[in-house]
Parts: sequence; C-alpha cells; structure tokens
Amino acid sequence: MAQKGVQLDREAFSCSICLDLLKDPVTVPCGHSYCMNCIKSHWDKEDEKTIYSCPQCRQTFTPRPVLVKSTMLAVLVEELKKTGLQAAPADHCYAGHEDVACDVCTGRKLKACKSCLQCLASYCEKHLQPHFEAAPLKKHKLVEPSKKLQENVCSRHNEEMKVFCRTDQQSICYLCLMDEHKGHDTVSAAAERSEKQRELEVSRQNIQQRIQDREKDVKLLQQEVEAINGSADKTVGNSEKIFTELIRLMEKRRSDVKQQVRSQQQTEVSRVRELQEKLEQEITELKRKDAELEKLSHTEDHNQFLHDYPSLSPLSESTPSSSIKSRPLKYFEDVTAAVSEVRDKLQDVLREKWTNISQTVTEMDVLLSGPEPEPKTRAEFFKYSCDITLDPNTAYTLLLLSDGNRKVTVMTEQQSYSSHPDRFTGRCQVLSKESLTGRCYWEVELRGGGVL
Repeated sequence: MAQKGVQLDREAFSCSICLDLLKDPVTVPCGHSYCMNCIKSHWDKEDEKTIYSCPQCRQTFTPRPVLVKSTMLAVLVEELKKTGLQAAPADHCYAGHEDVACDVCTGRKLKACKSCLQCLASYCEKHLQPHFEAAPLKKHKLVEPSKKLQENVCSRHNEEMKVFCRTDQQSICYLCLMDEHKGHDTVSAAAERSEKQRELEVSRQNIQQRIQDREKDVKLLQQEVEAINGSADKTVGNSEKIFTELIRLMEKRRSDVKQQVRSQQQTEVSRVRELQEKLEQEITELKRKDAELEKLSHTEDHNQFLHDYPSLSPLSESTPSSSIKSRPLKYFEDVTAAVSEVRDKLQDVLREKWTNISQTVTEMDVLLSGPEPEPKTRAEFFKYSCDITLDPNTAYTLLLLSDGNRKVTVMTEQQSYSSHPDRFTGRCQVLSKESLTGRCYWEVELRGGGVL
C-alpha cells in the first residue's frame, strides 16, 4: 500500500505532456499543472487557432492565459526530489499486450529487459540488478526477454530440460533420462546446440553465397536491361532517321515528278495553243475570202465580174490536218505507269526486307535466352510463321501465279513469261521473293497430286 501511495504522489507531480517531474511548474485556469516550457510549446502550435485548450480536460481559453510559475508546486517538487522521489516512468516503459512483463513488479508492470533461464523469470532493469550484484546469481544465464521460459521446464517432472534426446529429437530433463529415455542417444542441450549451431552456420554460408550469386545475377540483368534499352533507343532513333530520309527522298521525287509534268504540260499546252491560234486565224481568213467569192458570184454584170475576178488574192498555204491526227494521244499515262512500277518495286523490296528486319528483331541475343525448345504444336510453330510471296521471274513456264503471287497452279500450256536469268527451265519450281533466315514456318494448301 505504501508503494501505491508513492506511485500516486509521483503521478500527481508529473507533467502529463513530458511524463517527467514538473520543471518550473505553472497552473492553467482549469487547475491542471504543467512544465512551463511544455505548455508554452503546446500552445505555440495553437496560435493560428487563437483558441487555447488544456491538454488534459480540453477546456478552452480566450485569450491565451498568462503563465506564472507556481512557487508552491516548485518547492514541493524540490522537496520530493530531496526525499528520493524519482520521475515517473514514461508510458512506453510499461509492458503492453505484446511485451514481456517483469515478473517482480507489482501493480502496473514494467517491460522486462532480460529473462533468466535458471530462475525462469523475466526482470525489468531495476529488478535485474541482483543478478549483477549477488555472486550466486551472476552465474545465471540471461537472455533476451522471452514469453516461452516455461517451455524450458519438463511438464512431467517440473525440472529444467538440460538434455537433448537425439533418438526422439526432443529436449528432456535428467529425470526423463533415467526413465522413458533410458538407453537413448542423448547429449547435453548445450552440445546439441553447438552442433546445430555449426550446421546453421554452414546453412547461412550457403545462403549468403547464394545471395551473392543472385545479387551478381541481378546486377547482370540490370546491365542487360540498360543495354537492351540503350540499343532499342539507338535503333529506334536510327530507324526514324533513315525512314525520315526515305520519306524526304520520296517527297522530293514526288515534287520532281509534279514539277516536270506541270512544266511539260505548260510547254505542250503552249504549243497546242499556238497551233490553235494559227488555225483560228486561217479560219478567219478563209471565211473572209469565202465572203468575197460569194459576193463576186452574185455580180450580175458579166464585164464587172470578169474585171474583178483577177484581182482576187490567192489563198495562203494551209496547215495539213494530217499532222494533228498522225498519232494517238496518250498524254501523261506513261508517267503514271512508270510511277506505278516504282511503287510496285518498292513494295516488293519492303515486303522482302521486312521479313529480315522482323526476324532480326525477334532473334536478338539476350543474356538469359538459351536454346529454344523444339516446337511441337501448331500454336508453337506459328511463333515462326512468315508470309511467302512467289517471284514470277523464277517461275517455271508451266506454272501460273495468282492471288497476288501467293498461289501457284500447274498448267498444261506454256505461260507467256518474259525472259529472265533467274527462271527455272528444267524443273517445275518457283522461288519466294522473301529471303528466309533462322527458323521459319508457313502452311501450304495442296490440291491435286504431287508436291512442288
């Protein structure tokens, strides 16, 4: 009861903010007391609210109360210090639900700082002192606070278990050794611990070595990621630059074709306009001449007719009509055909080279990529699928290509292919336009007999 009274006094003269004995105590209007610096700091945080409250009862004050040191409380605290009163332990020093509590403390227990394997008890810092001062207790084994001390006691004999039975793989006491474990392979718990400790160290070394190996692997993989990203960024940049140059070249060629066509258009139109104007002038002259002749033909006076007839001017040389109709008019259709031919050739080149580009991208050499397993299912084969376009310049003359040069039919009559050095002449064969590298897969639909 006396200790409880001291505990109450201790709490009565403690600041509820710092949980220590009052320093320069002040009392706020509601009656609660605090260290002057503690309550000042608390209210400094509330300056922006202009309303000040007591940390304990939450009573509010406006304006901010003027703090004056409580002389009486200060004297009492100093007297209590002289009588040996210590500051109250902070809340975090008391044992909570998850903490190991001191087995000696009464009332509200403090956290244990050590557990004794011989005493099978846990002690706070204060109650642990005898283990450092009393000679018999100095030999006791102290460990970190534990809630499982009772697991070191034999449930049958209530004795400390200092022996390990290797036969049954369990800890036992000396009485168990003379009873049901008699004749078993037993050693001291310390000896078994030493052996297991060595095994544990070996396991740790293996784990640490694996950790080092995996860290190296992770570092290599990180370097691989950086290399892949760097290579990809560089390739994308270079590809963008090349395609931009191609687009710029195509734009220039388009502009050149347009300029040449328009220039030739202007030249041809000017030439036709000039001829047209000349013909229109000739028509005007002929009409005028025809009007003179018509007027002369209506003259009734024979002598006048004969007098005027010789004065008629001769006709100028006429532009022959045959020079205009001497050839069919094609205008610029040949230009369109030439541009179309360029387009077709570019499409063929892009189609052929795109397969190489695509395969090169997918077959890049990555650190972790080993030999790929052989495909077995159709879905696995499709990973290597590629489009095949047949080359008409290589087709045997009895083969007919159709469906965008993706279908070939064996015919009985020779096909009218142009002469080409790549054409098969002895066998019924045809090559693809695309060059194939690495592993490739395609499917063929076969109708009729035989295989090409």
